Amino acid sequence: MGPQYYQSSSSAVKTDQRLFQRVFSWMFAGLLLTGIIAYFLSSNTDIASMIVFNPGILWGAIIVEIIIVLAISALIGRISAFTATFLFFLYAALNGITFTVILAYVDISTVGSAFIITAGMFGISAALGYLTKADLSKMGSILLMFVIGILLASVVNIFFIQSSGFDLILSYIIVAVFCGITAYDVQNIKRLSHSIQSMDQNTATKVAIFGALMLYIDFIAILQSLINIFNRD
Repeated sequence: MGPQYYQSSSSAVKTDQRLFQRVFSWMFAGLLLTGIIAYFLSSNTDIASMIVFNPGILWGAIIVEIIIVLAISALIGRISAFTATFLFFLYAALNGITFTVILAYVDISTVGSAFIITAGMFGISAALGYLTKADLSKMGSILLMFVIGILLASVVNIFFIQSSGFDLILSYIIVAVFCGITAYDVQNIKRLSHSIQSMDQNTATKVAIFGALMLYIDFIAILQSLINIFNRD
């Protein structure tokens, strides 16, 4: 029984490692694509000005991003691995448009500092989610309610209140909430890894893409909020 247990435990650890390697590889590839697109678009003055002074482009990109996330979440079991991968990278590419606007108004050193701190906070949160023995399922439900509240508060602030102070408070809340969501998402991915041995290659790839998308969203939410915080005079 002893050798069997250790063999099973070792196999589970290797499965975890393989899945997380794939998840983080896809996630970093998505972040790299976003960064490259944002950099080149912001480097072209004409394109950057067109995006900044035409809100329809930005809002159009955001709406399509939301549709993509909803589509992947709802249809991940039915679409192919290729389609899931394409949608993930399309989402990352569209996010490059969002960051083009950010780079137009924010100093690159501020973005760099925010990115480094985001990487640290994200890494700590991910490690906690992976190592903790506590079940974070209940926390996930609470954090989801916070996200809904943040979205509603953001919409109200954009169209009605228009308060920079309120926006700053929301940024701090978003950082805290998405650090928690990162831990929750990592624990969920770890749970999925336990059943990945019984999955075919197509399904395993889709699981990795879905996990990468969730963690990508967490990272970007923290990064954008920290940029907003650091960009205050």
